[in-house]
Amino acid sequence: MMLLKIAARNILRNRRRSFMTGSAIAVGATAMLVFGGFISYVFAGLETGLVQRTGHLTLFRSGYYLFGAGNPAAYGIPDYQNVMTLIGQDPAMRALIRVLTPTQSLVGIAGNFAGGVDAAKTFFGVGVVPSNQQLMRIWNEYGLVQIEPIDSLLSDDQPQRGSVGGGLARMLGLCAPLQIAGCPAPPIITTTEAGAPLGNDLADLARGELGTDSAPADALPRLDLLAATAGGAPNVVSLEVAGVARQGVKELDDNYLAMPLGLAQQLVYGRGEHKVTGIVLQLNRTADMPAARARLATLMSENHLDLEVHGFAELNPFYGQVVGLFGTIFVFITVIMGVIVLFAVVNTMTMNVLERTNEIGTIRAMGVRRSGIRRQFLVEGWMLGAIGATAGVILALGVAAIVNRAGLTWTPPGNASAVPFRLTSPPLPGLLLGTWFGLVVVATIASLLPANRAARLPVVDALRHV
Repeated sequence: MMLLKIAARNILRNRRRSFMTGSAIAVGATAMLVFGGFISYVFAGLETGLVQRTGHLTLFRSGYYLFGAGNPAAYGIPDYQNVMTLIGQDPAMRALIRVLTPTQSLVGIAGNFAGGVDAAKTFFGVGVVPSNQQLMRIWNEYGLVQIEPIDSLLSDDQPQRGSVGGGLARMLGLCAPLQIAGCPAPPIITTTEAGAPLGNDLADLARGELGTDSAPADALPRLDLLAATAGGAPNVVSLEVAGVARQGVKELDDNYLAMPLGLAQQLVYGRGEHKVTGIVLQLNRTADMPAARARLATLMSENHLDLEVHGFAELNPFYGQVVGLFGTIFVFITVIMGVIVLFAVVNTMTMNVLERTNEIGTIRAMGVRRSGIRRQFLVEGWMLGAIGATAGVILALGVAAIVNRAGLTWTPPGNASAVPFRLTSPPLPGLLLGTWFGLVVVATIASLLPANRAARLPVVDALRHV
């Protein structure tokens, strides 16, 4: 206790120097906590968006993850409803699962011939159960402000109705029918001597298969979709476009198409057995993923199912890249702040030793050992670090409160629309305690060199120091 009193008096002896050193430590703590709060909010928001769209875990037929994108129909899961029943009725899985739903991926060609656009565009589509998809979109484990509105364009009651990406809508001439702001109409391309546009062939096939040429004037715009069935035969279905679901990546926005599961299965499998390419599991908590994955592996092994499980981070490599990027930036900022604190404390404690050389000689002559001198300066460095780090924590909480109430927005990578710019407040316990203890330890270590110098001063030389 006496050491703490002496250390406090010595810190207050030169208030200006101590204030500047404490301020450097406080600024370092504030910078680390504010940026840490920002990236933790970004990570939570990114995870929430991905889990809302693709769930935590997805079951695929073996080989689909590596080769299925080129031919989804060849990797359909047969008898998928029994597989879902097996998973859903398992006591261990039932306690973990929030939503269990099938999905069907597909590729094909889309044309807006009913709208008079004589052109065709390849698309990457997904068939979903609309009610399950909407239930997934309200998952919000971290209590964030809703990142995107819930997609209500698809409905179980409208099996022919779907949505398209903004870029695909633009290229197929859906800007005017869907009243999309800032969306130009495609230019008119005349037929050349090389032959009619590709869309003519698809239009003829669509008219022959569907037996329709145009839609009523008050109907939703309609796309004709062509894809190869699992048996290799061409198949055509008609899709009513209810609206645009913008995607954050241009390549995806130019090719995205969503539809009810039944329509996707009709297009891919025709009159054959209707399968799915994926069975999506959205869990109650992300922390349950390891347990759910282990239980799924056991179920697949016991029932001899030729399936494989992949998590949302594996299916979305962008997530890992963002986490790695922000994590590296945080480490870089942490190192810089640590170096600043280190040199600030070394400078302050060195000046304290020089100014108190006579005092050191006096107390050494009174019988205080070298370890006592060293301990005294280490306690002063520790106290400077503790005061500065505590002030930095308080300042960071104030900054976070101001930012969170300012109503700021930003558009993060991969998002099509702006989201709230917020900081996690209070910071995560690990970040808060790690920052506080880290800076206190740095300040204590920084005072070690001046403390050793003070302890090694010869008593006679210290007493006659001017």
